[in-house]
Amino acid sequence: MIWGIFGLLTLVAIGIVLYPLLLSKSNTLTRGDAVPAILADQMQEIERDMDRGLISEQEAQAARLEIKKRILATTRNLEAKAGSSRSGGRGTLVVAAVLAPVIAAGYYLTMGSPEVPSMAFAARAEERAQTDEVTALAIQLRERLISDPTGGPSEGWMLLGQTYQRMGRTVDAVEAFEVVAKREDATSATFSMLAEAVAVANDGVVIPRAKLAIDRALELDPSNPAATYFESLYHLQKEETRKAYDLLVSRLNQEKTFVPWMETYVLQINRIAAAADLPVVNLPSGPTSPPGPSAADVATASEMNDADRAEFIRSMVSRLAERLEDEPDDLDGWMRLANAYTVLEEPDRAVEAYRKAEALLEQQPASDPRRAAVRAALERLGG
Repeated sequence: MIWGIFGLLTLVAIGIVLYPLLLSKSNTLTRGDAVPAILADQMQEIERDMDRGLISEQEAQAARLEIKKRILATTRNLEAKAGSSRSGGRGTLVVAAVLAPVIAAGYYLTMGSPEVPSMAFAARAEERAQTDEVTALAIQLRERLISDPTGGPSEGWMLLGQTYQRMGRTVDAVEAFEVVAKREDATSATFSMLAEAVAVANDGVVIPRAKLAIDRALELDPSNPAATYFESLYHLQKEETRKAYDLLVSRLNQEKTFVPWMETYVLQINRIAAAADLPVVNLPSGPTSPPGPSAADVATASEMNDADRAEFIRSMVSRLAERLEDEPDDLDGWMRLANAYTVLEEPDRAVEAYRKAEALLEQQPASDPRRAAVRAALERLGG
């Protein structure tokens, strides 16, 4: 149905462009059409001048000849230009009118997403209503904080900053975090969240302003995993790959058992290791480690060919997805599933899993580095 409407609109547009061109052939009046009248008028003027004795017969004859030559030359010139204009200009417009929609349709089919269904109007209305509600609440909170004679509680400013961060208003988030950063009760988490907001506001680049916040966060709490993560990112952007790698590995080795942010560290460490030919690392084993493939699974996979191994991996991913349907609060499980879908080149499913993880991260501490990892992954996937 929609393609039929598109086709009809295309035909109407072509008709609108071509209709004036078809009429112009019969309705256009050129200067060449006025040549006979000009000739007659000039000749009559010469006759009147000769009758009044202003010019002689020989001068009149020479004037008649000159006028005829000029008018003839002008007529030929105009006809030549009109012919080229009608053939070249009109032809160009006709070709453009036909090719423009064809090229546009081809480009859309190649670069666009015609197979992606549009979101229902009701769903968009509900989404807009939720966005408007959050925006209104953020405005109310900011007004209350500003009007507070004491400057507003730090917890309120931090909540406002996190809200702005989720809304994508990173500049406003930075301003909110900086209010608390200037106070004596600012914590390490305050500065690590400020560093993240500044980096996100600058397309993920850890600029000097963010580096100052990172240094202050580590000064207040050297074990802050989020601050260490962004410190490593800073060195990685300066092409100090080994230093970035060692920072993460050193902080990871300080923990004896699994903690939730470890998976983010391991992913980043192994990403650096793959690019710089450095040793990869594994999550520490223990009762709190996230479940993974068993020794039997690994042995079975090693004996398979590429096609069977890929199918086996997909079956394991499917089992993880089924388990998460029954255990939707497993944050690390959603992150593992999202990473698996990314490896399997299924970006839509990866984005969906990362969105589940992002929602669960709202309940985690602000210093949790998984927040930054999820945001970075969604940006890479265009989610």
